[in-house]
Amino acid sequence: MTIAYIIHLANYSDGVLYVLAILFLIAAGVTLDRLWHLRRAIMRGDTIVARISAMGSLAANDLAALRDFAGHQPEAPLLDTALHHQSVSDAAVMGQRIDEAIMLVAPRLDRRLWILDTIVTLAPLLGLFGTIIGMFHAFSVLAKPGHAPAQVTGGVADALVATAFGILIAMLGLAAFNLLSNQIRLILHQLETIKTMILNRTDGTTLIPLVRPNPAARAAEPSRA
Repeated sequence: MTIAYIIHLANYSDGVLYVLAILFLIAAGVTLDRLWHLRRAIMRGDTIVARISAMGSLAANDLAALRDFAGHQPEAPLLDTALHHQSVSDAAVMGQRIDEAIMLVAPRLDRRLWILDTIVTLAPLLGLFGTIIGMFHAFSVLAKPGHAPAQVTGGVADALVATAFGILIAMLGLAAFNLLSNQIRLILHQLETIKTMILNRTDGTTLIPLVRPNPAARAAEPSRA
């Protein structure tokens, strides 16, 4: 397939293929951007969960070290809330304040996913629209004297490319949307896990660590003052 033929197909749909190509690039950009950020959040969250699991209790300096380690990831506001409200003796009140932090973080996780969702719905419809326009061009040949049947069938085949491209974009976009949605679910589960672990380790009693780190992990664990 040459560049000239691709341009012919795009012109045959009156430019709809160009619009579909732009939608494909936007979908790819959104997918890569969110995949990068969500994957980093998951990896950072896994490390934080492992570190807290290895501790029997959480002091203020432990929470501060974990907050600094979280950086700009979704776990940071949660840990910061726990650090500034560690003196609250009522676990229910503490849990509600951490829940508020999670609620404020949650909308940031699915940012720009609505664009991907829109493209998944719009691309097949736009591809069908391009095919209909191409059909007009294909059957307009019948009005010309001395037309050849191959011209009509070839024009129909060219017109169907727009629908095929639109469906392809929708399939890829749907797979990406489900992948990103699953990663958001994992992050929210991590946040809920961290919340429960914080409450269990700041209630004045010492837990037996659920995970005993190896020497390398213990060396990477935030040191206590």
